[in-house]
Amino acid sequence: MTPAGAALPVVLIAEELAPSVLAVLGDTVEIRSVDGADRSALLPALADADAVLIRSATRIDAEALAAAPVLKVVARAGIGLDNVDVRAATARGVMVVNAPQSNVVSAAEQAVALLLAAARNLAPANAALKSGRWERSRWTGVEVADKVVGIVGLGRIGVLFAQRMSAFGTTLVAYDPYVAPARAAQIGVRLVSLDELLRESDFISIHLPKTPETVGLIGREQLALCKPTVRIVNAARGGLLDEDALAEALAAGTVAGAGLDVFTTEPCTDSPLFAFESVVVTPHLGASTVEAQDKAGIAVARSVRLALQGEFVPDAVNVQAGGVVAEDLRPALPLVEKLGRVFTALAGGVAANLEVLVRGEIAALDVGVLQLAALKGVFGEVVEEQVTFVNAPVLAAERGVETSLSTDPDSPDYRNLVTVRGALPTGGTVSVSGTLTGPRQVEKLTEVDGFDLELVAERNLVFFRYHDRPGVVGLVGARLGEADINIAGAQVSRTAQGGQALMALTVDSPPPAELLESIADAIGATSVRSVALG
Repeated sequence: MTPAGAALPVVLIAEELAPSVLAVLGDTVEIRSVDGADRSALLPALADADAVLIRSATRIDAEALAAAPVLKVVARAGIGLDNVDVRAATARGVMVVNAPQSNVVSAAEQAVALLLAAARNLAPANAALKSGRWERSRWTGVEVADKVVGIVGLGRIGVLFAQRMSAFGTTLVAYDPYVAPARAAQIGVRLVSLDELLRESDFISIHLPKTPETVGLIGREQLALCKPTVRIVNAARGGLLDEDALAEALAAGTVAGAGLDVFTTEPCTDSPLFAFESVVVTPHLGASTVEAQDKAGIAVARSVRLALQGEFVPDAVNVQAGGVVAEDLRPALPLVEKLGRVFTALAGGVAANLEVLVRGEIAALDVGVLQLAALKGVFGEVVEEQVTFVNAPVLAAERGVETSLSTDPDSPDYRNLVTVRGALPTGGTVSVSGTLTGPRQVEKLTEVDGFDLELVAERNLVFFRYHDRPGVVGLVGARLGEADINIAGAQVSRTAQGGQALMALTVDSPPPAELLESIADAIGATSVRSVALG
């Protein structure tokens, strides 16, 4: 939340988005608009932008990122990220988000539409009739019922496509080496090899991501295996199906037809495939529905709000612990970030190595994001650039800090406990632990360098290390009171009577360094450290 009187974060909308986007962003940000395709307008507009929302026409590359010194997040209202330099954004600590699930239904429906159009010659029949020609016999098609439909790629869209095609009374086969046969069987699909799918299918629909392994997956050799009556649909990514090989097969009569929504090079307005009446083509309309655009805009707007609030964003593509964060884990993120900040304050510099130890019930979850939260806190006050979940691991690697994460389901004293500890270049060690307590999930410090505590992790913390003796607490309180600094909470922990002691204080305002040094001298403290937690 933006503090009272502070300037609102600037969100730059570089392309037309659904009206619902503005409603999601609300009045907590300042909305500005620019034509993202116009570089001369885009680059100056990025100068004070905290976030930029784009679609496919705006290019966010190294030049654009260099023009955006305070940029925190790039949000693409869609799936593809070809127009975003993700590596450069990561190096800058800029989060990149997209809407990976926004168009899955629309994409599946587009594939179904192309398959039906190719089966019934809808495109040429439509063109002929609009040209004044009534040609019923020329455009005789084929039924889909009782045919074998091959699905190349059984991911989310492939599954939706399969579910829809099953209603037509088809036999479904699929090729996907990353799906278990039992999972495929649950949705009525038989898994086969790619060659077997090509030989058996009357219709083939491609639903794969574009990777070095999948580019050109279906080329001349693969098309030669198909039935001459086969019709092939590609509404996934251009380049998965070799377009030149497809044109040759259509010309030779070894493939009966095709439905294409994507092309190797886009925009594509001239192709040998356009000469075939048995080919129906559309200009990459898979996500072009009102519903998909609305879902994409809402999804990235929510991600932008989370990013500007400094929270973890599940749809960030350049966060190492990307993916869904368990609900039971989310409240721990700000706590662990605070543990990292306390660690750095106690260490007085960067550690040689850092370990995050997670104990208790949450240890059974995917806790990788807690390591990122700790690193975000550790480097927050150490480097000049903003530290995010994105670039925190990069900063650690650049500074030679070895990091590790370990878990233990056993937590004797607390339901859950997180410890951040590490070795210093000088040979010493530092550790700090914390937990969440009660129905309100109050953030508390439970241990610092082996001293047991139970102190709320808020406001400004001050730590004094000294030899235990009478009068120290009173002296510290008096000196802070004279400076009009109120103590909100205090804890003293010691190894033994008269031994080493740690005094941990929560104060309402940050004490000046000179005051803390003066108090440290007065009580004979071996060290004094402070950290502002907000």
